[in-house]
Amino acid sequence: MKNYQEVIGIDVSKNKLDAYSHNGGSHREFSNDVAGYKALLKWAKVKGQRVFFCFENTGHYSLKLAMYLASKKQVYVQENPVVIKRSSGVIREKNDVIDAIMIARYGWLHREELSPSELKDNELLEVGRLLALRDQLVRNRTGLKSTLSELKKLLSSSSTDTCCKTLVSSITHLTSQINKVEKQLKSLIKTSEALSQNYKLITSLKGIGLVVGAQLLYHTNNFKRFDSWRQFSSYCGTAPFGHSSGSSIHKKRKCHPMGDRQMKSLLSMAACTAIQYDSELRHYYKKKREEGKLKMIALNNVRNKLLSRVFAVVKRGTPYVELHKFAA
Repeated sequence: MKNYQEVIGIDVSKNKLDAYSHNGGSHREFSNDVAGYKALLKWAKVKGQRVFFCFENTGHYSLKLAMYLASKKQVYVQENPVVIKRSSGVIREKNDVIDAIMIARYGWLHREELSPSELKDNELLEVGRLLALRDQLVRNRTGLKSTLSELKKLLSSSSTDTCCKTLVSSITHLTSQINKVEKQLKSLIKTSEALSQNYKLITSLKGIGLVVGAQLLYHTNNFKRFDSWRQFSSYCGTAPFGHSSGSSIHKKRKCHPMGDRQMKSLLSMAACTAIQYDSELRHYYKKKREEGKLKMIALNNVRNKLLSRVFAVVKRGTPYVELHKFAA
């Protein structure tokens, strides 16, 4: 990005875009729709320079902008909001214009280090939408189950209560919808040869099922986003880091709280399942416990062991084989 002469920082919100030209020192506001995107490109081209756009990843709001810029072959950088915030120093005031200025400044100062962002394939974007919908349905069902459980404790005859019957009916309906989403998710993965091949490889591991497998495909961009399992472990928040300074501060290595919490939670459940059904990982977990490690530290070791296997089978292109079964 060092060959570009200008950066447009964009603060993306639900209904509007606040754009700021770093070197030009000008600010414009656009609507967060196709008409606004067209006006944004027209305004940026007036500069007569090589321009790239920089904005935060804000989910669905920024996805529309990214898709439009990609369709027009415009260079853009979609950055983690936490990275931009922590690199901006002490900011006492906050509004949309200041955020746009801050994003533009970040893009300009780090232009030699930044790489252009790439949009995920349409199949992966659809996988992400289905996973988000499933998560929402599961959360709603969990809330209803909790309410039903509390009601049953208060009533002498829950089977005849109208509220309980309604809740049971709603839970049944949500379960049916979740099953439909999962069925559609499986069909979508099968339609793409690249997704289907890697999905079969990673689900050959015990502990990796439909949801964890699909999440791995989505977050790794079908294993194109990260070069190694260690990078992905750091992204999830399962990689331990040291903390030392001088001769007096030497803390134990531990996982940083910053990371993808959902992916970290899914990996924890996958590790628990793997410990139950994979004899090698079960022995590995018990060995760590016998060494005096706490349960969560030993479980985190299993999580990372599982991730290393996932990336290994994808890189090798063959399913996982339990070699100890064939030992003499």
